[in-house]
Amino acid sequence: MKILRPSSAYGLLLMLTATSLGHAAVGAGDANSRQGGAVLFEQHCQHCHDGSVPKAPHSISFNMMSTDSIIGALTEGVMRQQAAQLSADQRRDIAEYLSGVEERVSYEVPQCGDEVSALVGAPIPAWNSWGGGITNNRFQAADAAGIASDDLDGLTLKWAFAYPGASRARSQPLVYGDTVFVGSQRGTVYALDIGSGCARWQYEAGAEVRNGPTIGVVNGQEDPLVFFGDFEARVHAVSARTGQRVWRRDVATHRDATITGSVKFRDGRLYIPISSSEWATAADPGYACCTFRGSVTALDAAHGEIIWNTFAITDVPGETGATNPMGAKRMAPAGAPIWNSPTLDAQRGVLYVGTGEAYTSPASEASDAVIAIRLSDGAIMWTRQLLSGDAWNMACFIGGGGNCPEENGPDLDIGASTILWHGAERDLLFVGQKSGDVYALDPDDAGATVWHRKLGRGGFAGGVHWGMTASHTNLFVPIADTYFPGVPDGDAFPGLHALDPETGQVRWYSPVTDECAEDSKPLCDPGLSAAATSAGELVFAGGFDGLLKAYDADSGRVLWQFNSFAAFETVSGEPGQGGAIESDGPVIAGGHLLINSGYQFGARLPGNVLLVFAPQSRAVAGDPSGE
Repeated sequence: MKILRPSSAYGLLLMLTATSLGHAAVGAGDANSRQGGAVLFEQHCQHCHDGSVPKAPHSISFNMMSTDSIIGALTEGVMRQQAAQLSADQRRDIAEYLSGVEERVSYEVPQCGDEVSALVGAPIPAWNSWGGGITNNRFQAADAAGIASDDLDGLTLKWAFAYPGASRARSQPLVYGDTVFVGSQRGTVYALDIGSGCARWQYEAGAEVRNGPTIGVVNGQEDPLVFFGDFEARVHAVSARTGQRVWRRDVATHRDATITGSVKFRDGRLYIPISSSEWATAADPGYACCTFRGSVTALDAAHGEIIWNTFAITDVPGETGATNPMGAKRMAPAGAPIWNSPTLDAQRGVLYVGTGEAYTSPASEASDAVIAIRLSDGAIMWTRQLLSGDAWNMACFIGGGGNCPEENGPDLDIGASTILWHGAERDLLFVGQKSGDVYALDPDDAGATVWHRKLGRGGFAGGVHWGMTASHTNLFVPIADTYFPGVPDGDAFPGLHALDPETGQVRWYSPVTDECAEDSKPLCDPGLSAAATSAGELVFAGGFDGLLKAYDADSGRVLWQFNSFAAFETVSGEPGQGGAIESDGPVIAGGHLLINSGYQFGARLPGNVLLVFAPQSRAVAGDPSGE
């Protein structure tokens, strides 16, 4: 059976934007569909996948894609605008040519045969939502973590789970009682037994679930509910015990709206960050760009009713009176997507989010900014922009396509969730940016800068990309600083940095070294783009090269590492393949360490597995890694 590896909607977007899809059907309807797909690729795609377009997968990785995920990108993902003129048969022909295999039929995994009985009356979640709690500090106390320095020598892979029908792994697991809740690229959400990896239930969302689930007990109900968003910008509430849907709510504010960041739950409400794929749709020169605005939506958790929705950009987009070279209308303002999980400040009654780049010029003052929104009614309390003039969309990668804004990037979002840190003297709000800059803002002074530290040169994958972590005494910052054409020149500082939270002074820097095998390049890179997690006296971080490491929090010394870039026997019954560790970060709870391995961002190592580790006394005997 073919090992499933991640596809890239970015790559497929670029594949078919080089020319009009009205001409792209050459050969696609022939009896030999593989030959038709080859003609299509060779005539219209190859020149975008030779490494010159940073967000497109390298051509050497196409045979690692899954057919289903390619079809999904063409029909429901960021490619849907460009593939609108293709028939279903033509989309399948393209997908089967690129992957080399036909569509799957079954996606069932081994079932446990029992309900999640331990959930009723269970204590607080062992790890909930993106940041482990509402402040997004990604810190786990030593007693809750259950893994200390002394356990690292015996830390062993307990089981591996390969996501069926999926080709990347990016939904951060939620641990509650003896159950792991996690989503998948195919749109299946699983409740897995933490001891064995069997499925207590699986729920079909109907679209990719790329954010980490959140759990909460709604007033008047006995059982907790699991909440998550999908790629179609729908929020789901399902019973944690049975996996049955309680409600589903469409919160899309735009045809390209999506949910990437994890929802937050508190006091009977959910807070949902809204992002979009319009940055990719804009690559179509016939598209009137652009009209999406990032926002946060508050829902009643019991029934899914919308309480308020607040746009980052307050002005409504409209026609500018100009057209692009293809004659399509130019629209503005647009952008400032919110693809991080909100940080809740219960004391001040607000939430904080970071925003992404503008899609149109001039860049809105709400782009690349931190916004404080009142929990009660959604009013914007303050906005603090950290980088001005950052207007960008995918058209900028298509030879300066017609919809590329005049400012042309450089696309340095605030993608990582902010961290609300409670110090001895005052509270601080920590912000990391793809530019490599880290800030401490004052939540009591409209986000005024307390200190600022530049730790890397930055780039499309960070600088700081997905998330930092803060203990009581340190702020830990993973830096990618991966080279891409067009990023600022200068020295790169990939690795893990520890800062004094009060002053921003660097306490230590643990650089990563290039341990990539020659035959894995250019897919392999040592930078740290995924979110990091601290637990007791340890810090865990994974790299683009698939290496998961445990660091000593006081010195930065690497105490343990595991190479996830490998083949795995899995409890889901099919081959698994690890790859780049990207997006979501390690989860440490109840003596278990969980990490997703496999992601493709441009030229990255593909994979499709969830790996669960435990100290030897709690691990299954033997080595299931296949090494």
